[in-house]
Amino acid sequence: MIKGLVQGENVTILNIYAPNTGAPKCIKQLLLGLRNKIESNTIILEDFNTPLTALDRSSRQKVNKGTMDLSYTLEQMDLTDIYRTLYPLTTEYTLYSSVHGTFSKVDYMIGHKTS
Repeated sequence: MIKGLVQGENVTILNIYAPNTGAPKCIKQLLLGLRNKIESNTIILEDFNTPLTALDRSSRQKVNKGTMDLSYTLEQMDLTDIYRTLYPLTTEYTLYSSVHGTFSKVDYMIGHKTS
């Protein structure tokens, strides 16, 4: 966690990397553990290793229960995907899986909804 000034505004930057397996559960637990430190000026940069929505993957397969639970936790904490807020229907991907032949967005910038 880094705290500082950006263009005269107090900002906290938190960088999180999730493991390849069990990512939604791991991220949820981490966020819940940090919830008292996450303020409206916090920006969370994350490699979730999991797409949060069906738009975030080229196969459009359903989002699993663990990911839905993580999304609900983000919503309850008033956190949102900054990119998805600015581009609600755009499909941009950050990962190509040669094994599955699919593209996914697994890297996120999460911020407080009030910001």
